[in-house]
Amino acid sequence: MDRLDELAVFLAVLETGSLAGAARRLRRSAPVVTRTLAALEARVGVRLVERTTRRLSVTEAGRRLAEEARRITSAYEAAVAREENGPLRGHLRVSAPLVFGGRHIAPILNRFLDAHPQVTGELVLNDRNLDLVEEGLDVAVRIAVLADSALVARRVGEVRRVVVAAPEYLARRGTPARPEDLAGHEIVYASTQPGPTEWRFEGADGPATVRLRPRLMVNAIEPAVAAALAGRGITRVLSYQVADEVADGRLVRLLRDREPAPIPVQLVTPSARLTPPRVRTFLDFLTGELQRLPVVRPAG
Repeated sequence: MDRLDELAVFLAVLETGSLAGAARRLRRSAPVVTRTLAALEARVGVRLVERTTRRLSVTEAGRRLAEEARRITSAYEAAVAREENGPLRGHLRVSAPLVFGGRHIAPILNRFLDAHPQVTGELVLNDRNLDLVEEGLDVAVRIAVLADSALVARRVGEVRRVVVAAPEYLARRGTPARPEDLAGHEIVYASTQPGPTEWRFEGADGPATVRLRPRLMVNAIEPAVAAALAGRGITRVLSYQVADEVADGRLVRLLRDREPAPIPVQLVTPSARLTPPRVRTFLDFLTGELQRLPVVRPAG
């Protein structure tokens, strides 16, 4: 699929007459288009497009490859169109973060499979950002600001980092009014990645970074939430991870006016132009379902 995508980028460059035009058509950044074209040229071993500061011109080798590329992509798109006239079929491989995927993506995927009996599904839960091409993934749910890449992203909402504690703990130890007050509290620190034990805050008073001396450290979210529910201290997680506990009062959300900027929830695919019907249909279905989830605030 990534080889077909290179051809699609190459044709977009020729058809629009510029790298910037291809980027706009494909909804990607110009650097990504430039790297994709360079990768194709490296693969075939010849210069396909001559670039100057004023214009682009296709080489003779580029013209020959363009003819073949149009034939290949046209055949692919014709095959896809034929499939679109019948029921969706094939295997759908989806990746999502552990907690979010287990709680929210798994039920959505099951509903999609119920609606399309000839589609099979696979959900890969991992807090690492897996390589979609290497892992053979069709769709990945990313809760993060994405680095510039060749992936096609669709933003569907946002979540926040929230500080929470049990009412029993706050009754015993008091409620922090400022980030600096956390230094006098018992902290349950959850982190799935290495780094300094600190929390960063924003707000009207400006940014603040609080270095922590945790009473308990864990490398997964569930035990941190369990410890907070048991009144063992204050923890920080993503808002969707404690939405039910906050809603029913078992946890209290603290320092709301100092929370960092929201984190986007995005759906990513390897390619926009060469996406099979089952993936396009699932993307639209997943977008609608996520935008209706109370734990995912609308983007913007």
